[in-house]
Amino acid sequence: MNLDDFSDLIERPDSGTRRDAEERRERLTVPPGALGRLDELGEWLSAAQGAVPVRPVERPRVVLFAGDHGVAGLDVSGRPAGGTYELVRAVLDGSSPVAVLARRTGVPVRVVDAGVDCDPELLPADVVRHRVRRGSGRIDVEDALTPEEAEQAVRLGMAVADEEADSGTDLVVLGDLSVGGTTPASTLIAALCGTDASVVTGRGGAGIDDLAWMRKCAAIRDALRRARPVLGDQLELLAAVGGADLAATTGFLLQSAVRRMPVILDGVVSAACALVAQRAAFRAPDWWLAGQVSGEPAQAKALDRMALSPLLDHGVTVGEGTGALLALPLVQAAAAFAAELPEKPLPEQRPADED
Repeated sequence: MNLDDFSDLIERPDSGTRRDAEERRERLTVPPGALGRLDELGEWLSAAQGAVPVRPVERPRVVLFAGDHGVAGLDVSGRPAGGTYELVRAVLDGSSPVAVLARRTGVPVRVVDAGVDCDPELLPADVVRHRVRRGSGRIDVEDALTPEEAEQAVRLGMAVADEEADSGTDLVVLGDLSVGGTTPASTLIAALCGTDASVVTGRGGAGIDDLAWMRKCAAIRDALRRARPVLGDQLELLAAVGGADLAATTGFLLQSAVRRMPVILDGVVSAACALVAQRAAFRAPDWWLAGQVSGEPAQAKALDRMALSPLLDHGVTVGEGTGALLALPLVQAAAAFAAELPEKPLPEQRPADED
């Protein structure tokens, strides 16, 4: 598998449709600019759908890729190593923030176990059936995945994207469930942006103290030494310093762009995977929105590199796709305004004077 092949498969949203949407916006009774960024969102969605007026977003879905990371054993996370199972269980039981919000907004949630470190019998079959391995390797001293596992994980993400597109999902809210996931995510971003570890190291969704931050920074520094020699091959990079959930998310993002299915990104993990996907297919980011500012410095660097501007800045750091799901009503509102606001009446034609 060569991820660069996606460059020939992914097209940009239809520019002609976007121009038509912009012209229609000029004709609405609400003055241009009065709705702020919602105008831009409505036009983007029109182009993604290839439709003017834009269709409402009626079948969104939250998709969460889950996995544990060996580097969490260095105490670089606010949660215990191997604790992703509890995060998955909370989503399935309806007690996590994203589950509460999804229930309130009527958006279904799909959890995909790509690399959770628990007995598969502990999770429902539809969650665990795609699992690549139990946990990913400790990226500061070993590869996260074998080359075969990296390809399997990417193909898993592609298959999930195809399943969603075939089932009629018209927009995906993308998130992750992981313990230690921000460390490989920050490593990928530092490697692809040519930045030092200290510039990208944040404190994660659960928060860490200064000593844990220093351990995390050292782990990213060591992982970067292993990442730089394989920067020319995205699949090798994901195998070296990514993880099963990150590789699956990358495959999902690429195939979603192939299938013309818009995606709202959540935090630093989805941003890192998006950056890897952009490296493979430069047009792919045109199909994504950045849902929120997570507070992670690596996320800010990745979004800047992809020229994606977050929709929200509410200080939400919990992860799980929660911040991206909070942004969904903005996109739905933009679609409603673009489709349902009336156009200005045409000026009456005065009959020509008769001689």
